[in-house]
Amino acid sequence: MNKYYYDLHIHSCLSPCADNDMTPENIVGMASICGLQIVALTDHNSTKNCRAFFSAAKKYGIIPIAGMELTTAEEVHIVSLFPSLQSAEAFDNELSQYRVLYKNRSDIFGEQIIMGENDSVVGLEEHLLLNALTIDISTAYDLLKKYGAAVFPAHIDREENGIITVLGGIPEYPDFSCVEIRNNENRKKYIEDYSLEEKLILTNSDAHRLWEINEAENFIMLEDEPYSSEYVRQKLISLIIGK
Repeated sequence: MNKYYYDLHIHSCLSPCADNDMTPENIVGMASICGLQIVALTDHNSTKNCRAFFSAAKKYGIIPIAGMELTTAEEVHIVSLFPSLQSAEAFDNELSQYRVLYKNRSDIFGEQIIMGENDSVVGLEEHLLLNALTIDISTAYDLLKKYGAAVFPAHIDREENGIITVLGGIPEYPDFSCVEIRNNENRKKYIEDYSLEEKLILTNSDAHRLWEINEAENFIMLEDEPYSSEYVRQKLISLIIGK
């Protein structure tokens, strides 16, 4: 077992609310400076920058996780982390049928930039990624499980799009084995108030700007022998799922 410093909720320039300098290369470069070892890219309702992110991470020795932050029909944000880039991209394809397609207004919401290797711009996502999907939280959870994803409610200590604010608490189903907070100062209060003693609690940045990416403060212990980035990624997914 070894200690791995992580940040598992970061947005790239594909998310319209993120800065345009949140490119895959810049994200992993900053993660490396911060001393992180495992980083997940979790854009809103899309994984289209994950392939470029994986390529960039390899240069810096960062273990990459392909992820997504979904907005359910209830306007709850949930984070999904996939066991492989291929499973993330396959889920992205299926998710397209549950998106409500409004043309993005980049002058209002920001650009949605799709990146290729070496931070080359390969296109723009035409439809707004911020709006809610047509599926509720239970349906989204069940669908994600088909792709082997680890799923947890995002920023439960935030009012906007947090599951506690929207639903009044953590529901019995989906039976999340993990939750996310943004501020470690809230940990004890939320554990006590919402009976989270048996759940894994992750502290992620939800970074939309480079300087918001977490420093190497939060870590998890993972089995990593025989070592490979794929093996460590699988151990992380299993830990979050609760296996």
